[in-house]
Amino acid sequence: MEIEAIIESVRKVLDEKDSLREEALKVTREIVRLSGDAVKAVHRNDLNLAEERLSEAGKRVNLLRETLKNHPDLYYSGYVQTAHQEFVEASLLLSYVRGRPYPTPGELGVPEADYVLGVGDFIGELRRYFLHRLLEGDLDTAETVYREMERVYNALITLEYPKGLVNVRQKQDQARYALERTLEDLTRAKLNRSLEEKLEKALKND
Repeated sequence: MEIEAIIESVRKVLDEKDSLREEALKVTREIVRLSGDAVKAVHRNDLNLAEERLSEAGKRVNLLRETLKNHPDLYYSGYVQTAHQEFVEASLLLSYVRGRPYPTPGELGVPEADYVLGVGDFIGELRRYFLHRLLEGDLDTAETVYREMERVYNALITLEYPKGLVNVRQKQDQARYALERTLEDLTRAKLNRSLEEKLEKALKND
């Protein structure tokens, strides 16, 4: 075959792949935006809006998987992985706040490695939720959130794999740091409450 004909056949394949990549990029940006909207809605306690946004994001996750099913090199690329992580993070947060069981990778329609990375990000969002409860003076709920952070972290650190398979070590380190800071915040808040209670008691006795 002449080289011109070979290059032309290659061009057709790459043009198709480039078109799919552009379409996938658009969809991943929508997933990230909708997942971010859902997280914000959860923190505003607008859980119905969070449900709506995650439902829309879930449709796009499925569309992405279907669109790229014959192109694993695109499906397992960084920008798709990032979108999946955002979706997992938001889904886990909403499930926690709703008091529902956590969805599995299969239920969310994402690869296991992407799910694991999303779990790491979820711990960070739990810290944010913890801080909101602390600011509201709801120390009991804040402590419950911390215990859940601890539980999720303890599950996450059982995973030990090479970076080439899943870069979970970085997420574990970030989660550990978030957990340590949260424990410090919780301890300080409990000490402050104890001092306030003692002060109030002393003033009553005077």
